[in-house]
Amino acid sequence: MHTLDPLSLTGLHREHLLEDAELGWVNRAVIDDLRRLRQAARRDGLALEVFSGFRDFNAQARIWNAKWLGQRTLLDDQSQALDYSSLSESERLHAILRWSALPGASRHHWGTDFDLYSPALLAEGERLELIQPEYQAGGCQSPLARWLEQHAAEYGFFYPYQRDLGGVAFEPWHLSHYSCAQSYLAALTPELLAEVLTSHPIEGSELVAAELSTIFTRYITNICLPEPSC
Repeated sequence: MHTLDPLSLTGLHREHLLEDAELGWVNRAVIDDLRRLRQAARRDGLALEVFSGFRDFNAQARIWNAKWLGQRTLLDDQSQALDYSSLSESERLHAILRWSALPGASRHHWGTDFDLYSPALLAEGERLELIQPEYQAGGCQSPLARWLEQHAAEYGFFYPYQRDLGGVAFEPWHLSHYSCAQSYLAALTPELLAEVLTSHPIEGSELVAAELSTIFTRYITNICLPEPSC
């Protein structure tokens, strides 16, 4: 049974999670399927690992605040660095949301979503950047990406950002557990987010509050669903 209380939904506690020594914190309803997916990849010669899984509200807020303040690079749609100083606050907001979720609304809060990679596919001394070219044809993670495209659904996973729908950019590394994540998404509301962001303020909070309705429909609920829906 999925825990759908406000604290679980918004990354403010982890009682809905179990800790795995190799996979990190994972939703209780998801952990067996993730283990099976990883084992299947290994049988086919791919060492699948979680690059980034559960992130609580504070971790997401640190990412958000650093990007808002220009302390972390903002990327355009082609994964190229933007000139922070040339952006208006509104442009900054949407540049962040293309690649990083609003704290309180990240799917990574739920323990259902995982950025996956295979460290064995990296060349010696190579560091994963988690950008699109790494997972596309010719990229270092391409063999893993092709395998996941063929097999992820067998274990209950899908790509919420399989296509660019004008919200979050295409993320070929990001898998989500369909049944569990959909129940969390259905329970999340703009009103709950507004309450959380009032009690846990982030950088740019006034603009976020003013645009929260648009943010919710463009970047949070605007996802690809398993075929043939998307």
